[in-house]
Amino acid sequence: MKHTVLFDLDGTILDTNELIIQSFLHALEGKTPELFTRESIIPHMGRPLIEQLQFFSGLDEVTDLLTLYRSYNLKHHDELVKPFPYVKEVLAKLHAYGVKIGVVTSKIRLTTMLGLELCELLPYIQSIVTVDDVTNAKPDPEGIRKALHELGSTAEEAVMVGDSHYDIEAAKAAGVEAVAVNWSLKGQAYLEQYHPEHMIADMRELYMIFGITEESV
Repeated sequence: MKHTVLFDLDGTILDTNELIIQSFLHALEGKTPELFTRESIIPHMGRPLIEQLQFFSGLDEVTDLLTLYRSYNLKHHDELVKPFPYVKEVLAKLHAYGVKIGVVTSKIRLTTMLGLELCELLPYIQSIVTVDDVTNAKPDPEGIRKALHELGSTAEEAVMVGDSHYDIEAAKAAGVEAVAVNWSLKGQAYLEQYHPEHMIADMRELYMIFGITEESV
């Protein structure tokens, strides 16, 4: 029986999509030969921020772009971030049933904590592994393994829930079942190419994975 769930953050439990897209557009405006659009940014969401800025700009040194991104991101954070439907309800219920809950994200700790606090999710989470806490970000399994260690769980007991192929690949590399969310901006068909063990359309579908019946919730 599964008793541990690890969540990606952006695009999975927190709807930060618009904030991320607008932050990229702001940082890149007038800085690159190519005009970037929402459509060109979305496929690369889920990678560490510095890697994305290097990819989009073609530059190795992106300190200025990073400053522009983060200043915009922090300024507009609270107005553009919200939890996806049923996230708080599901985390509270899983926690009440003794499921161990962790977050494994390629986001820095500062904005990770801001988002979790804003959406009132911190009381339910026992492990938070950010890009600041690992040497190798997803799709490397390091963050998942670190969270499992902190929770005292094994790979066989856990699932990893995410909106990106980076989450699915990291889960598989760690020996953890992957749960993909079909509200990902990348789309269900795209995620299915990476063969997650589960695909959910509603956060409440996680109850079945943990043997929690409709009658008990």
